[in-house]
Amino acid sequence: MASTSTPLTLPVLPLDGEVVLPGMVVPLDLSDSEVRAAVEAAQAAARTTPGKPRVLLVPRIDGTYPNTGVLGTVEQVGRLADGDPGALIRGRSRVRIGAGTTGPGAALWVEGTRVDETVPEPLPGHLAELVKEYKALATAWLRKRGAWQVVDRVQAIDDVSALADNSGYSPFLTTDQKVELLETADPVARLKLATQQLRDHLAEQDVAESIAKDVQEGVDKQQREFLLRRQLEAVRKELRELNGEQEGEESDDYRTRVEAADLPEKVREAALKEVDKLERSSDQSPEGSWIRTWLDTVLEMPWNERTEDAYDIRGAKAVLDAEHSGLEDVKERITEYLAVRKRRDDRGLGVVGGRRGGAVLALVGPPGVGKTSLGESVAHAMGRKFVRVALGGVRDEAEIRGHRRTYVGALPGRVVRAIKEAGSMNPVVLLDEIDKVGSDFRGDPAAALLEVLDPAQNHTFRDHYLEVELDLSDVVFLATANVLEAIPEALADRMEIVRLDGYTEDEKVVIARDHLLPRQLERAGLDKDEVTIDESALRKLAGEYTREAGVRTLERSVARLLRKVAAQHELGERKLPFTVRDEDLRDLIGRPHHVPESAQDPAERRTSVPGVATGLAVTGAGGDVLFVEASLADPKTGAAGLTLTGQLGDVMKESAQIALSFLRSRGAELELPVGDLKDRGVHIHFPAGAVPKDGPSAGITMTTALASLLSGRLVRTDVAMTGEVSLTGRVLPIGGVKQKLLAAHRAGVTTVIIPKRNEPDLDDVPAEVLDKLDVHAVTDVRQVLELALAPATNGAAPEVPVAA
Repeated sequence: MASTSTPLTLPVLPLDGEVVLPGMVVPLDLSDSEVRAAVEAAQAAARTTPGKPRVLLVPRIDGTYPNTGVLGTVEQVGRLADGDPGALIRGRSRVRIGAGTTGPGAALWVEGTRVDETVPEPLPGHLAELVKEYKALATAWLRKRGAWQVVDRVQAIDDVSALADNSGYSPFLTTDQKVELLETADPVARLKLATQQLRDHLAEQDVAESIAKDVQEGVDKQQREFLLRRQLEAVRKELRELNGEQEGEESDDYRTRVEAADLPEKVREAALKEVDKLERSSDQSPEGSWIRTWLDTVLEMPWNERTEDAYDIRGAKAVLDAEHSGLEDVKERITEYLAVRKRRDDRGLGVVGGRRGGAVLALVGPPGVGKTSLGESVAHAMGRKFVRVALGGVRDEAEIRGHRRTYVGALPGRVVRAIKEAGSMNPVVLLDEIDKVGSDFRGDPAAALLEVLDPAQNHTFRDHYLEVELDLSDVVFLATANVLEAIPEALADRMEIVRLDGYTEDEKVVIARDHLLPRQLERAGLDKDEVTIDESALRKLAGEYTREAGVRTLERSVARLLRKVAAQHELGERKLPFTVRDEDLRDLIGRPHHVPESAQDPAERRTSVPGVATGLAVTGAGGDVLFVEASLADPKTGAAGLTLTGQLGDVMKESAQIALSFLRSRGAELELPVGDLKDRGVHIHFPAGAVPKDGPSAGITMTTALASLLSGRLVRTDVAMTGEVSLTGRVLPIGGVKQKLLAAHRAGVTTVIIPKRNEPDLDDVPAEVLDKLDVHAVTDVRQVLELALAPATNGAAPEVPVAA
């Protein structure tokens, strides 16, 4: 609409978060300084001009003002209902806000022009329909609120602009919607906007009322259903009493199932008690659902189902030999177990003191040696069902002992679920990765396993969910772990530890030939007559392309080899049948990754300089060789003392201190220049610094490295050693001898030094490995140095490496 050219100079009265439209009358609190300043300025200006004091009402939204305000007249100044000073202001017309100006008082003055809001008469037909629609919507909304007096007032408004501005009283409009009405100068557009806003609000109200009605109807329906069901139960109860019946339909079904099931006496009593509770509970009670789920679980358990053990001892041993090469300790233990079971059964001693002859074995060894697959072979050999329970990462105690039935979604523990899955009370249960069990605020699952794996207690195992005794004494539990030290001591004490220290190279070749190659041929889509791998190629794969205790990486190498051959055949680059020989490996899968130290050029070997010795260690992946490097700091720049690097644990750091102390005190006897140890800093480093290392078994290795450094004599390349050293030079026993000797054999070492008191452990080392190793059992460090250090050359003065 066009604006008149007559300018207006008005004091600004800001309204925080409020919008006043023309025609509205609002009371304002004069205790607000801005309101009082604007009213006083308007009153001062009104003294020189006729008419009532005038102000410009402008909404202030987040510190900003719109371009349009409302000319308001101060109708009355007095007291509000609460007694505070106030002013009654009536909105007159819209004003387009211009530039600021000056005026009396402390208020802000602006110039403005009045907006022309006239509508031609008579109203066009479409505008008259719009007015009629707005009045109808407003009347409908007011009637819902019971504002009957306001209905007549709205019906009496004929001016389009006034009718649109009347919506400013609507409490459901937001501040932004009211500002939009204020800034819409065209009365017709403003009335359309007000009509749309009112229409949208009525639609939302209708939806809310419909939802409320549906909710109320649902509540009423549930109440009626509840009352009718209670009445129906009362009628059924009266009918049962008249007919002499005692059970209801559903509970009668469960009672029949419990009585027909072959349950132990105590389990039957507990189940019948729960059936009694089910009869007394209503259909709406959550307890009824819990009872039904519990009864279903109990009835699905194989309480009296058992498989007959295969007491063919030779046949069981043949099965184990066919499915697994090596692992003689485990095979012997299973064979012993079956033989004792057979003799007990023959003499009627199957059950003694309520317990049967179950077994709890812990298979401890590095990854890839066949611990998990061995469990299935044991079940096959015994003729039992097999169930695997993965414990890696389990942190909740309830995973083992079950949840209490009061919890929503409660389940029995993994042991009970394994028995249920097996369908037998005497399966072979494999507890996989028992050393990876964790603990947190939810409890310690390893502690919950104490009763499960105790042969003296597990015949009365009680799950939190079942709450009845479960006999686990006839179950053969096999637990697997990579690191024995990670198993809690109390739990390890309840199991019989069987170590799987890894395979020799000959055993790996047999496993690859008899087990891995046929499996990978099938996966690669090749026939056994199409591709064969020569035994020399398998030996090279095991010795130079992989270096591990198990055969997992070896199997991947075989698979990679077969995939390469299959791809070359499909591309027309190779014809089948084809025999892979050791000289073909480089072209097919690249160069070897693990060349033995003894096979390298003498100048490239780690022990080609004084101060480097080869040790043996045990890791979570089996045995491994470990190099120790020592150097002396420049006396002019380096500080005296001992520096250790390589991410070492406290025990290994103490071993380094002991080695240094021994050489300082006894070095003169060994004809070593021990003066360098007092005046110069000593640095001992263990390569592969990202791998944590700890333990006392590197003591003689560090002593040898320091002695080599001081004497200038090289450590023999073919010698590796392990043993703890004491302050007096004694060599003390250590653990993991078998794994360390297997690692030395894999690395191409031919001479191994071990403590004298570890000689009995050599009985566990395979004979083919001992035949290829020259093992020296020593008691004193002097013997170690005589064996490990190469003779001095030409009597020249030793050239001692200096740390930078």
